Amino acid sequence: MCGLLHAGNIVLDFSSAAPSVVKSIRQRDLLNTWLRLYAREQMVPAIWEYQPARLEDELSDLIYYTVDSSAPTPRLTIQSEGTRISRAYGHTGKGVLLDDYIGPRLVPFVMPIYYECVARGLPVYSVADVDDIYGRVVAYERLLLPFQTDGKICHVIASLKTFCEDGGFEIKNLMRGNDALPRPKLRAVIDCDLFHRAPGRIAAADVVEFVDQPGVTTEIIELN
Repeated sequence: MCGLLHAGNIVLDFSSAAPSVVKSIRQRDLLNTWLRLYAREQMVPAIWEYQPARLEDELSDLIYYTVDSSAPTPRLTIQSEGTRISRAYGHTGKGVLLDDYIGPRLVPFVMPIYYECVARGLPVYSVADVDDIYGRVVAYERLLLPFQTDGKICHVIASLKTFCEDGGFEIKNLMRGNDALPRPKLRAVIDCDLFHRAPGRIAAADVVEFVDQPGVTTEIIELN
């Protein structure tokens, strides 16, 4: 299902999606950790609770932001930045407002996605094609996870992945290296199936029926 969702002063098309929309296995792991915390009380978790496994392996692709929602448009400030992402944008940005960091050329493509994550308090996933400095097409996959304090979204973590079907590509200045703007392929709010069921497990309240065998009475057990 698709709809027009407001993101700050810009209106974009966002689809409604389940967690399975996320392609990257590592991003799915990050999302599943968020979902486990959310599922406890159907509430956005606090950032201090978020401790996914093998987090150190992902730090080069993660950016942490603080969110100031006191203004009509949320202000996101970069608090930490992965080295790979710094190379893609051409410089580091800790302590800088996100819209200043990416520049006016990219603001209409990037900021509405963050605004939607803050406004909805839900994960947002997007995919856009960008060209490296040699013209190779690179898929830029962004997963945003919101975190709250006292009922307000105060932090966002972004996981940023790049993939090229042709194999290798040049990440240096990927987002600034040529005049071609990003070409959006997908913008999705993850608002369906907001739970995580571990594979191979039987969920609580599932009903198990044992098949009749000679001399054995059929028994139905509800697992709680």
